[in-house]
Amino acid sequence: MAETQKSSVTGRGTEDFDPQAVAEIRSRLQSVHRDGIRIGFAIESGSRAWGFPSPDSDYDCRFVYVRPLNDHLRLRAARDVIEFPIVGDIDTGGWDLKKALLLALKGNAVLVEWLKSPIVYEEEAGFRDRLGTLLDEIMVPGKVAQHYVGLFRQQWTLQEGAPIRLKKLLYALRPAIALEWMRQRSFVALPPMNMMECLETTEIDSTLRHAIIELVEVKKQTREMGEGKPPVQIDRFLGDIAERYRDLSLPSQRDNDEETAAHHLADKFYLQEVLSRKG
Repeated sequence: MAETQKSSVTGRGTEDFDPQAVAEIRSRLQSVHRDGIRIGFAIESGSRAWGFPSPDSDYDCRFVYVRPLNDHLRLRAARDVIEFPIVGDIDTGGWDLKKALLLALKGNAVLVEWLKSPIVYEEEAGFRDRLGTLLDEIMVPGKVAQHYVGLFRQQWTLQEGAPIRLKKLLYALRPAIALEWMRQRSFVALPPMNMMECLETTEIDSTLRHAIIELVEVKKQTREMGEGKPPVQIDRFLGDIAERYRDLSLPSQRDNDEETAAHHLADKFYLQEVLSRKG
């Protein structure tokens, strides 16, 4: 079985969480370790990490793992995800590093977001730094922007001024603010995961900023936000975002040599991580 001494439970950002929920999540992670599987990092995703939790928000633990070498020497490939049953408000699941890297090469922003989560259940020393260095080299910001455009369109499809579940507003605001953050940096950098951190470093109208902060505070204090018309400033902002990114045209493809080089770097990283512990 693979060694696990290099993994350390940090609990960073979990101090205010329900101790029973944290204990259950750590128990699940330990069961992964007992199967000889390395966990590069395990973080909180979802609204708690995005900066707008409610009193009854779920605990969404996500992790990236590497199976022991022997698992790669079998004819039948192991599943590339590990899932636990959702019990109560605890949702725990992970991706094999190979799956995570292949999605990152396609522009899926999930791995980048997980990497930047401010809430950490556990991480292996140095893993996130190594992975972050790789992602800086292989991710195409234009593809990530397209990813956020897709997320935004999933959430914001109503006509201007129409009633909407107010909780849903925040799920539209998150990719909208991320897109503005990227636009203001000429789409050459990847935004923070936490929406409030992203908002803090994005230039927007002060009245809009205040309206967003007020909406977040309401969600933090109530279990059910209900339905209503969006605040005028937010409604206008989201309408502008829908128009601005209706036909987003950014370099989102590498030429053949660049694509080959990116895959080579990802292959090398994956191989090094698999071989770093034998088992």
